[in-house]
Amino acid sequence: MTLRIADRVVVFDYGEVISLEPSATDRAQLVAVAGVDEAAFWPSYWRHRDGLDRGTISVAEYWRLVADETGAEWSASTVQRLWARDFTSWISVEPGTIDLIAELHAGGTRVALLSNAGFDFAGPFRFSPMAQFFERMFVSAEMDAIKPDPAIYLEVADGLGISPAQMVFIDNKKINTDAAAELGATVHHYVHVDGLRQFLTALAN
Repeated sequence: MTLRIADRVVVFDYGEVISLEPSATDRAQLVAVAGVDEAAFWPSYWRHRDGLDRGTISVAEYWRLVADETGAEWSASTVQRLWARDFTSWISVEPGTIDLIAELHAGGTRVALLSNAGFDFAGPFRFSPMAQFFERMFVSAEMDAIKPDPAIYLEVADGLGISPAQMVFIDNKKINTDAAAELGATVHHYVHVDGLRQFLTALAN
């Protein structure tokens, strides 16, 4: 099966669109490695995520900040285990989204990725099997902004040689799709892969 959306570039978010949301088991295992109270861990985990995604702090610096705030004293091996457990929890796949991306590519539709993610995700994105379907992969840590800053969508459009109006943008966070829509992009707030298929099929021609 193929899907052709002419004269547009379909730009996908990664987390919880292409990947699945980390499971309760994933989260519990990460907290177990951290060895700190869950109520202290998660606020700190999210508080410094923007810095990681902007590329202004390294992975090691990120975990150091979390340790400082939670009172943890992690060995080098524990920090590596935390990174590995966290990283792998975001590498899971929503099969239906991957298949839709493959159908778009097979139909001649231009496809790109825009993810708020650290430098450590850039290689796995670009060397994974799904990379064959993407014209470009934009990783926020390599850019000057993170979603929903309008600048990041404009940088993506410029990199793809299109206007924002020629972008079809898909993201699981409404604040991100709203920001792209304000620039003229056609957007879809992702909730479930069935809704995404209906949206893309309606645009196909």
